Amino acid sequence: MEVRPAVQGRAAAGRVALLAVLLPLCCRAVPERVRYAIPEELGRGSLVGPLARDLGLSPADLPARKLRIVSGGEKQYFTLGDDNTNLLVNERIDREGICGALSSCVLSLEAVVENPFNIFHVSVTIQDINDNAPQFDREFIAIEMIESTPPGARFPLGSGRDPDIGANSLHNYQLTPNPLFSLVVRESPDGTKQPELVLEKSLDREKQRNHHLILTAVDGGDPARSGTTQIKINVTDANDNPPLFTKEIYKVRLLENVPEGSLAFQVKATDGDEGTNAEITYSFSDIASSARQLFTLDSRTGDVKVTGPLDYEEGKYYEASVEGKDGGGLSAHAKVHIDILDVNDNAPTISLLPILNPIPEDSVPSTVVAVINVRDRDSGDNGQVNCNIDGDLPFRLEPSSENTYKLIIASTLDREKVSAYNMTITAMDRGSPALSSRAALVLEVSDVNDNAPVFEEAAYSAYVAENNAAGAPVLRVRARDADAGANGRVSYWLAGGSAGAAGAAPYVSVEARSGAVYAQRSFDYEQCREFAVAVRAQDGGAPARSSTATVRVFVLDRNDNAPRVLWPAAGAGAGAGAAPGAAPFEVVPRSAEAGYLVAKVVAVDADAGRNAWLSYELVQAPEPALFRVGLHSGEVRTARAVSERDAAKQRLVAVVKDHGQPALSATATLHVVLAESLQEALPELSERAAGADSPAELQFYLVLALALLSALFLLSVALAVLARVRRAGPPAVLRCLGAQRFSVAGAAFPADFCEGTLPYSYNLCVAPGRAVAEGAWLPPPLPSLAAEELLGAEPCGKRSPTSSAGAGEPPADAEAPQVCKPAQSLSLSLS
Repeated sequence: MEVRPAVQGRAAAGRVALLAVLLPLCCRAVPERVRYAIPEELGRGSLVGPLARDLGLSPADLPARKLRIVSGGEKQYFTLGDDNTNLLVNERIDREGICGALSSCVLSLEAVVENPFNIFHVSVTIQDINDNAPQFDREFIAIEMIESTPPGARFPLGSGRDPDIGANSLHNYQLTPNPLFSLVVRESPDGTKQPELVLEKSLDREKQRNHHLILTAVDGGDPARSGTTQIKINVTDANDNPPLFTKEIYKVRLLENVPEGSLAFQVKATDGDEGTNAEITYSFSDIASSARQLFTLDSRTGDVKVTGPLDYEEGKYYEASVEGKDGGGLSAHAKVHIDILDVNDNAPTISLLPILNPIPEDSVPSTVVAVINVRDRDSGDNGQVNCNIDGDLPFRLEPSSENTYKLIIASTLDREKVSAYNMTITAMDRGSPALSSRAALVLEVSDVNDNAPVFEEAAYSAYVAENNAAGAPVLRVRARDADAGANGRVSYWLAGGSAGAAGAAPYVSVEARSGAVYAQRSFDYEQCREFAVAVRAQDGGAPARSSTATVRVFVLDRNDNAPRVLWPAAGAGAGAGAAPGAAPFEVVPRSAEAGYLVAKVVAVDADAGRNAWLSYELVQAPEPALFRVGLHSGEVRTARAVSERDAAKQRLVAVVKDHGQPALSATATLHVVLAESLQEALPELSERAAGADSPAELQFYLVLALALLSALFLLSVALAVLARVRRAGPPAVLRCLGAQRFSVAGAAFPADFCEGTLPYSYNLCVAPGRAVAEGAWLPPPLPSLAAEELLGAEPCGKRSPTSSAGAGEPPADAEAPQVCKPAQSLSLSLS
């Protein structure tokens, strides 16, 4: 990949620009490494290079590849443009502040792309520009010279300092012309240039006691920059022996963790003179301001102590010149080289760049979720860092480069088990003792619809009493989905079942949100005793997942059907001799003994269980002791032998009750004539018809008067009560008077069946002297009918499998609609 340096800067940096242009022609980067070179001091937003193009990314690929940069330093010197194509300067770059005196200043960063994932290493070389002028540590340099100093003597001067490097660094010194002095520049072994003042002619204190010179330091930039300092020379009397240092160069090595106040080293000089001329004082003649803050020199002893915190990462090397001057004004100079040794005093720093957060729980292993950059300012083993994850987590770190790791998925994820991972990443160096740092990373797992709703029960059972109100709650089904959000939001609906017969409205409905099942109609036990529906629970995921549960509803019977008398039927004839329309009679011979079978009352109840258990009772008879009825059989028999004192005409009323709560009943009326033959009974029947007019007429007027009085009383009471009960709805008794006399979904009831009674009369005449078998008194054979067929005269549909068969034969077409009809009259005649 070619290096494309972006050259922006001042016009004065022409040679730097030329070098940047020539770099693409002579240099090529290693694979997966992009190199740029830019001058320092570029403004914010200045172009570094077309990063996307150099990585082989087209503008169409950028949205999917998600190009990002990661810098491990504390400051972000670079950023991507708005279109993510160019690498730009993010803040001011000062080469001297970043790299100091190092000749090569390189900033490194990583470029991260996805789909597929890759990391490219980018190096930006910061080129120096001549933005610093040379400076001297002291504005004035004071030198004392003995007038006896021989010509050719040299006096070191303070060195100028220029933070720039290369051609822009300090190049030469210049001295104002003076016949007594000249300037010599000496280059030290480390490459620094040391100016020295050379005495050209002998001094004469009596002619001139002071001399003033200007020393100028000039760098090699274009245009050149310079700095000056003034030299003041004081001529003193003679001193024969100058001081002499024990070493010309003091080389000192200090650990960066040396405590402040500790003795770093000592300089020592001797003087062959005596007295004040042998008293030597020490001082720094040439020292950088940064070193002056860290070291102090005792002027009497020559002890150099540490007065500030040493930091290898801030300064690895310091240089100073020490001057030793005796009391007579003679001086000597020595160089001091201080090397700072690194100790493991910097813990690694961790930079995190999340790539995928939250993580879909169906992400495959080896998916990159984050890029981790670790840095350690120490050097050597102290700067070598190992990175690892604390705990047993389904992630692992994979090295990408020297300081970069990829955090990838090691095994499958399941949000329902763990929805978030609080991860601690530890970076530890190889120093002794080792230092470490930790960074917390929270990775959330996003939900995927991988769980279907699960019902709390596979099958539900509900028990509902019949005649319930439409909309009444039946039960509530509940399904839980382990997913979250829309994937875990469950809705319900009916999926089918026996209740959804074709052409019929559904029996129940389910509320979509709560799962509450409600009755859609009033249930009728006589029509449907149980049914089942399938309820489906479905989540809101895409694609949606669902499950089904069965709801079985059992309808409980209520005592809502009164017994129905089938025999004797009202209006049925008793024999062949009965006139049409005349009331039927039962003829009992006067010779009948106790236990004689008079008739058998046959009744049915459409309810079930106790509500259908029937009992019979004789409630009205002129001679209570003469007849009795079987409690469970309904057979009317004589309780004793018939005597001549017994009335010829007997009217018997039997009541049929069920065992419901409250009990419902029906009545059957039997007219019995005590006679030996039918011819003997005919006069009784004629007398009854003739003499019945006058008592009947009187009875009619009495009943009419009583009815009028009762009606007036009831009307006044009803008007008073009606205002109070209007909001509560009409009373139950008025519901029978509504327009709809029958239940839409239930069995059909007779029009006069409001209070649960079914009045019937049955009369039978039997000729005397005819021996009639007991079985002949039974009613005619009845067809096998369902309960709803017995209670209404509407088509009954398909027979209920629970209906009991009668004694007769079933209809020829069992599937044809059947109508319940009253039994035919039975006429018996004597031959």
